[in-house]
Amino acid sequence: MQSCEISADSTDDPLSSGLRRKRQPRIVVIGAGLAGLSAAKALLEGGFTDVTVLEATDRIGGRVQSVQLGHATFELGATWIHGSHGNPVYHLAEDNGLLEETTDSERSVGRISLYSKNGVAYHLTNSGQRIPKDVVEEFSDLYNEVYNLTQEFFQRGKPVNAESQNSVGVFTRDVVRKRVKADPDDTEAVKRLKLAMIQQYLKVESCESSSHSMDEVSLSEFGEWTEIPGAHHVIPCGFIKIVEILARSIPKSVIQLRKPVKCIHWNQSVSKEIERVADHNSDLPEENKGSNVFVECEDCEFIPADHVIVTVSLGVLKKRHESLFHPRLPEEKVMAIEKLGINTTDKIFLDFEEPFWSSECNSIQFVWEDEAESESLTYPEELWYKKICSFDVLYPPERYGHVLSGWICGEEALIMEKCDDETVAETCTEMLRKFTGNPNIPKPRRILRSSWGSNPHFRGSYSYTQVGSSGADVEKLAKPLPYAESSKTPPMQVMFSGEATHRKYYSTTHGAVLSGQREAARLIEMYQDLLQ
Repeated sequence: MQSCEISADSTDDPLSSGLRRKRQPRIVVIGAGLAGLSAAKALLEGGFTDVTVLEATDRIGGRVQSVQLGHATFELGATWIHGSHGNPVYHLAEDNGLLEETTDSERSVGRISLYSKNGVAYHLTNSGQRIPKDVVEEFSDLYNEVYNLTQEFFQRGKPVNAESQNSVGVFTRDVVRKRVKADPDDTEAVKRLKLAMIQQYLKVESCESSSHSMDEVSLSEFGEWTEIPGAHHVIPCGFIKIVEILARSIPKSVIQLRKPVKCIHWNQSVSKEIERVADHNSDLPEENKGSNVFVECEDCEFIPADHVIVTVSLGVLKKRHESLFHPRLPEEKVMAIEKLGINTTDKIFLDFEEPFWSSECNSIQFVWEDEAESESLTYPEELWYKKICSFDVLYPPERYGHVLSGWICGEEALIMEKCDDETVAETCTEMLRKFTGNPNIPKPRRILRSSWGSNPHFRGSYSYTQVGSSGADVEKLAKPLPYAESSKTPPMQVMFSGEATHRKYYSTTHGAVLSGQREAARLIEMYQDLLQ
């Protein structure tokens, strides 16, 4: 059995004589994604000198993962800077010249739909027919009108009726269907096409929300997510450059890679195992035995700390919160973790020798005609590919080559992740042949895809407000522990950041960055006398 060891670095709780003698508090940040790096950077710039970042994987960046293939950079994770005015990610990119090569098609104003580019989206049916452009435009106008209605329940405090089940998907499907069926100007054939398009649009929406289905997204809370004004931008050289900029001012010794955490022992609840090891460790300072927090790592090292900032994903918290914290989290925080939603949105990049699509085509949208009256967006395991909503054409081809970017979400994304590359490439090629009506489309020469759902260090892509949850649950998730503050209970022992902890900007990279800065600011304020 591997022997455990306790780090012998000196530490006390914030109210002890050690800090009265102006000893620097020890702060441990768990996770080297955008939230963790932002927190560490702000802490170091604020004057803290004893900061450690523990990262479970072999790289920094978290859910930012840029992969270089040939001369192009592809984003398996975060892709867009959403808005510019006051967006810290945008300002980092702009100040460091990362947007100089961004094309007009990668700089979009208004609501984006995964990739928003110049050109025309081709809505194709499974019988190999293209839906006429005027029919698509009519339906898109109707869908967007109803989408705007979904925002009003939160923004204007409109009551949610029982029929909608407080679900964005149920409400949208019902309202759009009724309006399509009631349109006196459409033929029955056109109505059926528009009814089938409802499910395709909801699949796109699910990929944007990272939900299994829009049926699971709360209608009453949907409008709280706040869009930052300004254009949306792609970073041609890779979103990972934002990560590198954040890490640039953090000494390499601060970040420990391949250092997964097993358990956070907080509120001075040192386990018997720690005490037993401590009793036999003559080199351990006596004050370490009474530390507020011990971070127990998978390699059996115990790291004492005054404060721990936890930046792991909501998916990891859902899976591991019972074993990750000792004592267990308060019931209020557990309920928030369970109520809030997170699922998987994956990308499938297909690299072709030559394009089989026209120069005006910016995306291929899959419309299954047999789904005109469907209620569910859950498929049998063998039909996982029906959840792929679209393939976007990456622009410009001078940078990316002839590449399509496919989108899939929910449980079907997890099934896709279990398949090998050959199976996924073959399945996608058959879909493209079927919907384009072109049986001669060759298989791609290369495939690249993400696997956020099955990765144990993420267990999902990003969060959303699930039916039954609210912004108040986001606040509860973000609240530091312990809750009861007294002269005998050191405050803010365990703190939480990450995109899921930002009430207005959850699911975004700027939400992650701002949440890390928020937790650092709490500690800077707490220790302002010490740091002066």
